[in-house]
Amino acid sequence: MLIHSVLTTLILLLTTTTSIDKATERAHERAFERIKKLEGTWKGRSTRGWSEQMTYRVIANGSIVMETSFEAHPNETMVTMFGLDRGRLMLTHYCVAKNQPRLVAGDISEDGKKITFNFLDGTGLSSRDQGHMDKAVFHFTDDDHYTAQWTWYQNGSERWMEKIECERAE
Repeated sequence: MLIHSVLTTLILLLTTTTSIDKATERAHERAFERIKKLEGTWKGRSTRGWSEQMTYRVIANGSIVMETSFEAHPNETMVTMFGLDRGRLMLTHYCVAKNQPRLVAGDISEDGKKITFNFLDGTGLSSRDQGHMDKAVFHFTDDDHYTAQWTWYQNGSERWMEKIECERAE
């Protein structure tokens, strides 16, 4: 009887931590639709003075948005993938730090114009304390302008990276 009780509790715990309510799921779906509207070419300017070019493509029968970032780091390209997983909006960032953090949308503003992604897990990380992109906040001004701000997490501490102001190029 004790084993049955423990198993039932464990199953209930696992189910509640991986599923979300319908209202939250709809908010994540609307946010994903907003990200799909980014399709095209963009120019980004950092508050630290560097610039980059990004392209967004909706791929895999509309299930994934792929952002390709050129020149944020000299002669390097990074890719960020956005998609829904069991009703949650996810982001996977393929970083020049040679790791791939996965972030989940944790806060979506009522109007859908601000999406905050928080660290879930990642590949290429020996531990959570190894340096990685840990949080990303996207704020959509309109269909042709948005800002992005990322945090870097390492050795138990988080620091904000610069803000990137993005404008549609075409």
